[in-house]
Amino acid sequence: MSPVESGIRAMSDASPVECDVLLRDGTIAHVRSLTPGDLAALHDLVDRSSERSAYLRFFTGGRATAHTYMDRVTAPGHQGRALVAVVRGRVAGIAEYTPYGDGTADMAVLIGDEAQGEGLGTLLLEHLAALAAAEGVGTLIAQVLSANTAMLRVLRDLGLEVEVGYNGATADVLVDLTPGVRLMERLAARDHEAERASLAPLMTPGSVAVIGAGRDPAGIGHKVVRNLIDSGFRGAIHPVNPRATTIAGLEAWPDMAAIPVPVDVAVVAVPAAAVVKVARECAATGVKGLVVLSAGFAESAGRDAERELLAVCRTAGMRLIGPNCLGIVNTAARLNASFLPHTPVPGDVAVLSQSGAVGAALLDRLAVSSFVSVGNKADVSGNDLLEYWEDDDATKVIALYLESFGNPRKFARIASRVGRRKPILLVKSGRSDAGDRAVRSHTAAAATPDIAVDALVRAAGVIRLDNVRDLIDTARLMAAQPLPAGRRVAIVGNSGGPEAMTADECERNGLLVPELPTSTALAARIPSAALHNPVDLTAGATAEDIALAVTEALAAPQTDTVLVVYTPPFGSGADATKQAIAEAARGATKPVVACVMGEDGLIDGLVPTYAYPEQAVRALARAAAYAEWRHLPPEIPGPTLDDPKAREIVKGTDGWLSPELTERLLRHFDIPVLPSLTVHDAEAAAEAAESLGVPVALKVTGPVHKSEAGGVRLNLRGAAEVQQAYQEMSASIGTAMTGAIVQPMAAQGVEIIVGGVNYPTFGPLVMVGMGGVTADLLADRSFRMPPFRVDTAAEMIADLRCSPVLYGYRGRPKTDTTALATLVTHVGHLMDTLPEVAELDLNPVIVTPEGAVAVDSRIRVTPRRPTPSPYIRRLR
Repeated sequence: MSPVESGIRAMSDASPVECDVLLRDGTIAHVRSLTPGDLAALHDLVDRSSERSAYLRFFTGGRATAHTYMDRVTAPGHQGRALVAVVRGRVAGIAEYTPYGDGTADMAVLIGDEAQGEGLGTLLLEHLAALAAAEGVGTLIAQVLSANTAMLRVLRDLGLEVEVGYNGATADVLVDLTPGVRLMERLAARDHEAERASLAPLMTPGSVAVIGAGRDPAGIGHKVVRNLIDSGFRGAIHPVNPRATTIAGLEAWPDMAAIPVPVDVAVVAVPAAAVVKVARECAATGVKGLVVLSAGFAESAGRDAERELLAVCRTAGMRLIGPNCLGIVNTAARLNASFLPHTPVPGDVAVLSQSGAVGAALLDRLAVSSFVSVGNKADVSGNDLLEYWEDDDATKVIALYLESFGNPRKFARIASRVGRRKPILLVKSGRSDAGDRAVRSHTAAAATPDIAVDALVRAAGVIRLDNVRDLIDTARLMAAQPLPAGRRVAIVGNSGGPEAMTADECERNGLLVPELPTSTALAARIPSAALHNPVDLTAGATAEDIALAVTEALAAPQTDTVLVVYTPPFGSGADATKQAIAEAARGATKPVVACVMGEDGLIDGLVPTYAYPEQAVRALARAAAYAEWRHLPPEIPGPTLDDPKAREIVKGTDGWLSPELTERLLRHFDIPVLPSLTVHDAEAAAEAAESLGVPVALKVTGPVHKSEAGGVRLNLRGAAEVQQAYQEMSASIGTAMTGAIVQPMAAQGVEIIVGGVNYPTFGPLVMVGMGGVTADLLADRSFRMPPFRVDTAAEMIADLRCSPVLYGYRGRPKTDTTALATLVTHVGHLMDTLPEVAELDLNPVIVTPEGAVAVDSRIRVTPRRPTPSPYIRRLR
């Protein structure tokens, strides 16, 4: 394989399949391979194109040449590969490449006039490049008329390296298919623009139809109409019911076709059996988005009906929320297209919930900018809404309750970008064990799917929370107050006991309670006060005293946050004290939070208050950790390039690699490995020991967990000892032994485990932890999603509870943690490069002052599974 082929293989996993993709204006295009049956549609495309478009594409002959080309491209035996894009049921564009056989290929694109200017040409070129790369093409070549500035601009903006040479009236264009960071950035920008455009009609519609709205106030459809009216929705509201002329005082229509004006959004509240028919009617009248409240789809026995519903929406270019959802809310647009029992309070938090009940609970307790109940997530998902809320001026904080991820890797890419601007809070249900672990490696047993979620969201800066209560507490703080610049907290209050408990809770959550200088003003006002932090003003402190303490604590350079702990009804009473706290906090650049015992909410819409100190402290700790993440440089990995030599090592293997191949693969990725010799009988083991030099270690190669099977003997000091040890292990373990390896004894050091596991959904995950026989007993581990930098690996190591033993704990020698971090980074590179590697265990890795070396290694390989490529834009 050539270097060019290796470089572009990153795009080949995405050898394009039939898929739906958003265009710049939010329209949905269906991209697929060309078939001979498309001939009539292609001729129709030519007929709809102008003579100028045909000239720019074919140079001469106009439409006649274009028709001839369509006959040729669909003829049997044609050598090119072509893709077509279907928009609203009609072929709107075609892109083709014809290979020359030398790693290059000629390419050409024709876009119908009605689809030009909306990014369809760019979209087809993206997919064509991926298809060509999958088939070994390194460079696409195009001859473009110099006057065709639109196509030249499309090629230059694609995100790949483009070379343009002008030759009179034409330009020769070379497109290098090697992907890179620029391509990722351009794809992300195009995806973002398209997502925003596709969701805007749903989130800010000009008109709403409610299909299935009845006269009964208890009916779901009627509740939606009533909520739209009560929220002050500025657009037109169209109830649809064939058996009513008015509903809630509004004119009702018998069906969608009867409504005389365009409708942006249709809210569907009819029985499940009628939903697909209704969706077709909406498609025929040009509706841009559906919100399907009806249940009875994939959540029960209606999976086929849900697929049919989605197909109708995609063909018509309609985005779909639901089915089986509560509806949508946008308080800034005065839109309440839901059947929620209470009117949401306008605020700064955008909420997505996959559970209607959880969503309703969140809206009872949070002031929101918008709310989307996604239900079954047949179409619109968390990834889509993150794209929309990223630029939503009304949203400061994004809160998600999810039961599943549609595309976790894409979620991480989007969230890591959005999180640099707005905090993302996540409650993810479904924490579960990994199931049967008996025959799995230490890493695979430890790296449960829930651990994978933790690693995924941590890398993206997402704040994962255990429950809805924590989400509410954290959202209130982050929406109302600035982020803390550090972890130093000044505690101010009127009761020593609760303040002491608050200080203890700060220490447990990684927050600091520094000593503060004595305030002369406070000392003069309250001589009995303790002023060094916590600042205990005593029970007699007035509202003015507490306000002064807050002001002085905010001014102190030793503080990053002020936490007020007030126990009512002492002093001036709760109302006066809360007002004083709000006035002191107004305009502050440091966050101020309060614990007014027994009370949750916001003081004067500004200062979050919590019933118990623990709530306030934990919310502050999350805000501080998020602020630290925002200051870290983003991980911007380059494209994952194919490694033909590594792939050759694992080729044809399905199961655990042999010791020889394991060592070869690890050394290929510059992972230090203790040398070993494989043996299959006692005599060979003795000879290997003499060859390596005693003392040696003897380890079986069959069982996954060698120590438990009695398959490890250390410090064998002669050939006879080695021979006897082999015979004893063979007698004890039997045919499961399969052989053994002989190794020289490693130097004494700290035993660490480094491992990896590859989930089909989440991708690779790397682990580092306390190793040796205590790996499972202590369960001291840290996980990250590769690829990552060495400093991230160093952070993983520092996260371990056992890490002090690496840094010289109680006089022990300091180990080479830099070498360990480098080794962990290389394991991450291996896992990211070879999706065939399902499990990898280096246990132990011996870390000494001189370096780090893997002493025992296991790698399990499975047939390569295709994974969604980041270089292909597509809707789920």
